[in-house]
Amino acid sequence: MATISFQGKPLHTSGELPAVGSKAPDFSLVNGKLADVTLATYAGKKKVLNIVPSLDTPTCATSTRVFNEKASHLYNTVVLVISADLPFAQCRFCEVEALKHVIPLSTFRSNFADDYGVKLVDTFLAGLTARAVVIIDEHDNVVYTQLVSELANEPDYESALAAL
Repeated sequence: MATISFQGKPLHTSGELPAVGSKAPDFSLVNGKLADVTLATYAGKKKVLNIVPSLDTPTCATSTRVFNEKASHLYNTVVLVISADLPFAQCRFCEVEALKHVIPLSTFRSNFADDYGVKLVDTFLAGLTARAVVIIDEHDNVVYTQLVSELANEPDYESALAAL
């Protein structure tokens, strides 16, 4: 269990992020066509997991836009934006924002938040995910993690992308 904050008040997660140097836990997430996708779906590619509570909040929207912009220049890399939002809402957000370089995936029907240790377990935000970034290399090894200590803050984009 990790402790972060939201507007200065403590929040707890269901666990810890995967350790740098470990194999990334497999996952099953739901795409915009309501199909399950797994870690193997992106085999041989570097993966940026931009984990956010909800695309319907300003900070989550901003981080998705920033990663979309940065992703357009990345070779052999996919940027997965993972949230508890329903797939329909995620796709609508990306369409309205003209975001073509990120792939929205939902934790709907998934144990992802528990498996990656980012599920918020207390307060009115219980069930959503903490804000985090996990970078996975083309061999499915975790090479970078950041659990953002204040939920309202953006992640450290430069450090995350430098890990690629």
